[in-house]
Amino acid sequence: MDTITGCCLTLRPRSLGIADHHSPQLSTAKRTVSLLSLYKNQKSKTKLTLSSMAAPLQVSAFSTIGARNEDLGTASSGLVGENDLLIVGPGVLGRLVADKWRQEHPGCQVYGQTVTTDHHDELIKMGINPSLKGTKATQQYPYVIFCAPPSRTSDYPGDVREAALSWNGDGSFVFTSSSAPYDCFDNGQCDEDSPIVPIGRSPRTDVLLKAEKVVLESGGCAIRLAGLYKADRGAHAYWLEKGTVEVRPDHILNLIHYEDAASLTVAILKKKLRSRIFLGCDNHPLSRQEVMDLVAKSGKFSKKFVAFTGTSDPLGKRLNNSKTHEEIGWEPEYPSFAHFLGVSK
Repeated sequence: MDTITGCCLTLRPRSLGIADHHSPQLSTAKRTVSLLSLYKNQKSKTKLTLSSMAAPLQVSAFSTIGARNEDLGTASSGLVGENDLLIVGPGVLGRLVADKWRQEHPGCQVYGQTVTTDHHDELIKMGINPSLKGTKATQQYPYVIFCAPPSRTSDYPGDVREAALSWNGDGSFVFTSSSAPYDCFDNGQCDEDSPIVPIGRSPRTDVLLKAEKVVLESGGCAIRLAGLYKADRGAHAYWLEKGTVEVRPDHILNLIHYEDAASLTVAILKKKLRSRIFLGCDNHPLSRQEVMDLVAKSGKFSKKFVAFTGTSDPLGKRLNNSKTHEEIGWEPEYPSFAHFLGVSK
C-alpha cells in the first residue's frame, strides 16, 4: 500500500478555500487537517482513505486589505470548484452577476480582479475573494466574465487576453462589450447580425472590436450591451444632473437595466457556448426626448431636466435582440424604461 505521510506546512486560508471575513489584521489559527492516503487494491482500483496528522497544520488567516501583490496572487491558489467564477472588473454589473451566480450555484466561490485595492473590503463583505490586476495568476477558472471598462487601461485587448488565460476552457468565458460597433447612425434597425463599423474609422469602436476578436478566438462569447441604467445611474441621471444638454433630442437610444444585463450574462454563462456574439437590450428603443419625458412623468426625481439643444449630431439605432431572446431563453425583468418607472409610454 502506497501511503502519503504527514508533514507540517504553512498555508493561507484561501489556499484551502477558507474565506476570511473577520478582522483585517493578520492573525493565526491552528487547524488540524486530515491528509488523504492513496492505495490501490488488488483490482488496481484507486481508493481514498483519511489518515490524521499527529501535528496540527499551521494556517495563517489574513485579509487582502493592504496585502502585497504576491500575497494577493496566492489568495485563490486552492482547489477550484466546478462552478467557481472569476469576475474581472467587479463593479456594479459584476457584483450583480456575482449575486445571481451564487443563487444559481450555492457553495461556489466567486473571485474578483480589480485595478486597485480600494474596494477590496467591500468585495470581501459581499463574499467575493479579491485580487489585484497584474498579480501572477496561479489558477484557472471554469467560468470567467470580463466586465471592466476600457477607460482605465492602455491595452484593453491585452487585458482581455490575460483574462482569457485565466479560463480553463470548461464552462464559459463571457466579455461584456457594447452595441456601439453596429454601423448604423440614422435611427435605423439593427440586430445581432447587422454590419459593424470598419476597423480604423473610430478609436472607440476599434478597441471594442479588437477585444471581441480576442474573446472569439479564445472560444469565449461577447454580449454587446445597450445603455445600462438603474434609478441613479445611466443616461437619464446624467442628463438630469446637467439640466441642458447640447445634443439632438430625436437621437434614438437603447437601454437595458443593470439587473437584466446581469441575468442575461448569467444565462449565457450557463449555456457554455463558444465564440458567439449576443445582443443585450430591452427591445424598446426611445428617443432622448422620450426618455426624459418619461422621467418627468414618473415624478420620481427631484431634479428637473430643461432641454436638449443640439441639431447636427449623429442619430442612433433601433436595436432588436429577438435572436438572443430565443436562443438563450431569456426575458428581462424590466421590458422597457417606462415599465421600470411605472408609467405608460
